[in-house]
Amino acid sequence: MASLISCVSWVKRGVAAEHPDKYVLDDKELERVSALARIELEDAKKELERAHKAAESMGKGAEGEEADDAGEDDEGEWVDEDDAMDQDEPMDEDAPTKPAKNTDALEEYDLDNYDDEDSMPAMGPFSNIKGLQFYKTNEDDPYITLKEDDENEEREELQVLPSDNLLVAAKTEDEVSQLEIYVYDESEENLYVHHDLMLPSFPLCLEWLDFPPISSPSAKTHGDSPAKQFGNYIAVGTLDPEIEIWSLDVVEAMYPDMVLGRPDKTAAHIPVPLGTGKKKRKKTKHRPVSTAYHVDAVLSLSWNKTHRNLLASASADRTVKLWDLSRDPTINGEGGEGEGALRSFSVHKDKVQAVQWNDKEPTVLLTGSYDRTVRTFDTRAPDSGVGAVVGADVEALRWDPWESHAFYVSLENGIVLNFDARTLPSNLSTPSPARFTLSAHDGAVSALDINPHIPGCIATGGTDKLVKIWNINEDADLNKRQVSLVTSRELGVGKIFSVAWSPDDPLSLAAAGSKAKLQVWDVGANAGARKALGPKLAAAGRAVKEKEGGGLIGVESDHEDSSGDEGGDDESSNIELKLRPFQSWPATPTYIYGEVPPLCKRSHSSQSGGLSGASDNNFKILWRG
Repeated sequence: MASLISCVSWVKRGVAAEHPDKYVLDDKELERVSALARIELEDAKKELERAHKAAESMGKGAEGEEADDAGEDDEGEWVDEDDAMDQDEPMDEDAPTKPAKNTDALEEYDLDNYDDEDSMPAMGPFSNIKGLQFYKTNEDDPYITLKEDDENEEREELQVLPSDNLLVAAKTEDEVSQLEIYVYDESEENLYVHHDLMLPSFPLCLEWLDFPPISSPSAKTHGDSPAKQFGNYIAVGTLDPEIEIWSLDVVEAMYPDMVLGRPDKTAAHIPVPLGTGKKKRKKTKHRPVSTAYHVDAVLSLSWNKTHRNLLASASADRTVKLWDLSRDPTINGEGGEGEGALRSFSVHKDKVQAVQWNDKEPTVLLTGSYDRTVRTFDTRAPDSGVGAVVGADVEALRWDPWESHAFYVSLENGIVLNFDARTLPSNLSTPSPARFTLSAHDGAVSALDINPHIPGCIATGGTDKLVKIWNINEDADLNKRQVSLVTSRELGVGKIFSVAWSPDDPLSLAAAGSKAKLQVWDVGANAGARKALGPKLAAAGRAVKEKEGGGLIGVESDHEDSSGDEGGDDESSNIELKLRPFQSWPATPTYIYGEVPPLCKRSHSSQSGGLSGASDNNFKILWRG
């Protein structure tokens, strides 16, 4: 499986907990996970208790995780002392026979009271080691301060400031899938991985939500702590026909807060054989569709910001489903009343690639499919919806936040269409022309997003590895829209799979793709973008900030970091690049964009660069770092 980032999602500033909680696998959590995952955990629980007791018997039970790990590692080396003493040993015929055991040894050495610690005399250089047992916690012990310092240091490292954004990336690398949660500080242009969460299957889509699911520990009352009404959660759709919801305010979590669409008895996870011959494989046999759960991969998710307990999902099983996060997600496989999905819609004839709620009309859904159609309908009356034939497979779609009735659709053939839902017919055999058509990329337009801060500003990403920013102006006299390309750039992330505008900064755009890299592009660093979008920013009450540099903020991988250390023990690496002499340079400055060699790339530590000239008209570019 290739390394890639399939999707990216932002989290607004101030939403995340300043000090995330550590995951605790206690008895309550074991009960919740057992009911959630439908698996038997008694054996694992016994093994965990056994290892903990072994660590405590060795005097390491209060040292935290290191003691538990040590106990588990040493478990395989334990030896039964009785069995070891009873083993037969080879004896020499000339060796004297061992004397019989002294029956009075118990009385002589007082072995009956051997386990009684009070009766043992205090002697030897370590006779005062028992004094450590009188301190119940490390806080009471004046000699143990290192652990507390480590906890404070870790607490500071995990701190999320109110001025920080979170970025969630669904990453797969070396056949291992995980969620990587980044912290992005726009003022310092700093991006780093905060923590990660392991996933059981390949992730396809993400959706942030603030509603605590009913099965989440934070949604339940604990003692004097009432149940939370808001939170910080991410929903993940995977190749498995299930939806997992994780809390982003808990680090080192092992299990999600909720799993939607997991039946106890179903053929959802069992692939249907398609035959052994080539002719039989031409037509794919669809799995039997259920109204209670998906039976194929979940391709898109959308959270309803008005009705916060509703989540919509689109699947390769050709259905769209609504989920109520305030209901018990238990499914027994029969699809009865009150089980699984709240509603199920079959409005398409092929895989449903994208779905999104309308923020201004919270009961209206927009869907796009591989059957080359888009549909918009009211979930209370799905049969009365309207739609359009778009001529190619749908890759992505978005409602326009500045026009409640308008939406954009990106297609596999590189086209982006804009529609007015009020003019669409209910019968797909009727022509439905778009308001305007944009030839955006050479190849599929796999990513699309609308700027929530600047009207008429959209971002597209394609399999041609380019990210493009477009400006759309409406001509009131001609009643037409003029579309212009603001800027275009290859961000070094490979084929683009996801682009997303920041919910806080109007010119920050996150992008990721086939190289398993995440980049944040500050579009404001481009002079042409500032000139084109400046009037709209000023009209929205935002100031245009001129910034130096290329405007790309990313995280270097381990491979890139290690590549700079291959030259030896010297911390600096000098790279000499010969350029053309001054006489042959063009009169007009030329800006060349491209990837910097690995040894030239900057690291997180301090860097220094310089440009020096020589008598032979050659130049040396020196990089340190």
